[in-house]
Amino acid sequence: MSQKIFVIGATGYFGGVLARHFVREGHQVSGSARSQKAGAKLAADGITPVLGDLDDAIAAVLAAVGEADVVAYTAQVDFEREPAVMEQLCQALAGTGKTLLFTSGSGVFMKSTGGNWVSDAQAEDDPFEPVAFMRARVAAERLVRAAAERGIRSMVVRPPAIWGPGDNGQVARVYRTVATTGAACYVGSGLAVYSSVHHDDLARLYSLAIERGVPGALYHATGGEFAWRWLAEAVARDLGVSTRSLSLEEAHELFGPIGATIYSACSRSLDPRSRTELGWQPVHLDMLSQVGELRLRVLAQPDPDGPRVSPASHAFPGQ
Repeated sequence: MSQKIFVIGATGYFGGVLARHFVREGHQVSGSARSQKAGAKLAADGITPVLGDLDDAIAAVLAAVGEADVVAYTAQVDFEREPAVMEQLCQALAGTGKTLLFTSGSGVFMKSTGGNWVSDAQAEDDPFEPVAFMRARVAAERLVRAAAERGIRSMVVRPPAIWGPGDNGQVARVYRTVATTGAACYVGSGLAVYSSVHHDDLARLYSLAIERGVPGALYHATGGEFAWRWLAEAVARDLGVSTRSLSLEEAHELFGPIGATIYSACSRSLDPRSRTELGWQPVHLDMLSQVGELRLRVLAQPDPDGPRVSPASHAFPGQ
C-alpha cells in the first residue's frame, strides 16, 4: 500500500538512499532540503522537496510532518539538540497514530579500548552506560520510544557503521590516511571491531519496520563486522603501500579527539529483535568488497591543499 513518507535529512548520505528506496517501492516520498539547489536534486529522483531545516526553518518541516503517514528521521544535528528536536516532532504527531522512525547509531554503546578487541556485543535492549558525548542521543532514543504512549507509532533504528556505493565511511577513511601519511593506518593493534550494515539492507529494515514494527521498539541491523586493521591491510595490498599503527596521540593529531576515540573503539551489535520480529536478513555482508574501487583509490592521492582525513563530524554517517 502506497503511503506518504517524509524523510527528514533526505539530502544526506543515508537519508538519500532511504528516500530513493521508498520511491522504488511506490510510495509518495517527500524530503527536507536546505536550499533550492538541494531540493532540485531530490526532485530529479522523484522526491518532493520540502524547503526547511531543523535550525532556522523548522516550521516548514513540522508542517510536512503533519501531511505524512510516515516520518523517517535521518538528519544530523548536534547531539545535544536531538532531544529538543525529537520532542517537537513528537508534539506534532501526538495522537495521530502515525509512524515515526528515529535513526540513532551503535556508537552510543561503543567501548574505548585503545584499538584492542573486546568480546562484548550489544543486543537491542541490553543495558549499557552510554558514551559521555552521546548521552543526549540516548535521551532522544528514550523520548521517541516513550512517545508510543502518546499515540504515535514510534520506533528507533540503531544501525552500526553504514556502507555502500558512494559512502564516505570507514574504507574511505583508511584510503585517506594513505594520502596523509603514506601508509594505511589503524590505531594501536587495530583489532577494535565495529559492526556494519550495507545501506540497501538497512533501507529494507525501515520498510519492514513500517510494515510490521512494534510501537516503542528498538531495532538493530547487523550485516557483518570489521576491524580497522583488516581494512588497512586490504587497502595496503590494493595500493602497494605499507600499513602503520598509530598511537592514540598520533590518532588525536590526525583525526581529532572524537575521531580518535571512534577509530580506536569497539562497538559490536546483535540484532535478535530485528530478525525475529521483523524477519530481517542482510544480503550484503562484506565491507571489504569496496576495496579497489576507483573512487576510493583517488582518495589516497596526496592533497596539495592539506590533509584529507575526514573530520570527526563525519564519523557517524546517518547514525
